[in-house]
Amino acid sequence: MQFQSDNNEKHESTLLNDEAKPHECTVCHKNFYRVGSLKNHLRTHTGEKPYYDCSVCRKTFATSSSLTVHLRAHTREKPYGCPVCKRKFSQSSSVTVHLRVHTGEKPFECAVCYKKFLTNPALTTHMRTHTGEKPYQCSVCLQSFSQGSSLKKHFRTHTGEKPFNCTVCHRNFAECGTLKMHLRTHTGEKPYKCSICDKTFSVNSALRWHLRTHTGEMPHECIVCSKKFFTSGHLKMHLRIHTGEKPFNCPLCPKKFPRPHHLENHLRTHTGEKPFECNVCHMKFTQDGNMKLHIRRMHANV
Repeated sequence: MQFQSDNNEKHESTLLNDEAKPHECTVCHKNFYRVGSLKNHLRTHTGEKPYYDCSVCRKTFATSSSLTVHLRAHTREKPYGCPVCKRKFSQSSSVTVHLRVHTGEKPFECAVCYKKFLTNPALTTHMRTHTGEKPYQCSVCLQSFSQGSSLKKHFRTHTGEKPFNCTVCHRNFAECGTLKMHLRTHTGEKPYKCSICDKTFSVNSALRWHLRTHTGEMPHECIVCSKKFFTSGHLKMHLRIHTGEKPFNCPLCPKKFPRPHHLENHLRTHTGEKPFECNVCHMKFTQDGNMKLHIRRMHANV
């Protein structure tokens, strides 16, 4: 009898809550306090975005709050600050996630290998390393990727787009991370130090590769000829010798290339660009190797 009484009380409570929220969704029957909230909710079913239009890029949004957040992408406004390091963010939710960097909290755990992550999207992406899922496909070459960001970067190999510009030498890059690494060639910064020989490096990956010169480790083996390599990138490029694959297409002529820097060098035959300048006689070259060869031949005694 007590169990029946408890059920009755829960039922009465639900009825009271529904009566307190008199506006019901005709699709999923969820109840709302206000008509406006119901209208906003209905758009999750209809996909309608009729009212809130960005005056800069004309993108539309279902709610005014979503438009407000979006506008900060144009204004670069970042009203939310981290109380620890004072870093600024455009959304309060970004502060919540960022704070985990300071606290060490990683609330999202992989059910397969128990690795932990700061955010649920990071866990979702990681899970694809177990499932092999690659839901993002290139519309040009049909290559698939596990992350949308990887597809976006890859697509630039087809378009030749390089949106990240060095403010020192005005060289352009396809990826923000590549630009950051390049900037260290100007600043001389080498924050990664070998614990064995004290040699320093501008990027962490270079340190990892260098450490293998001490250990002799070559963990990446070609399945065709059994040749071994320090890095997976070197193995991937080597495999194209066997497959004949040339995934980097020139957007101006039918030529194709097995490596991105081959395409980059080739494009200069179209543009006439000569970004490498001799610091002795100021002669310019299309390739860094040609400039170094010129210096050795012409200015060996300088």
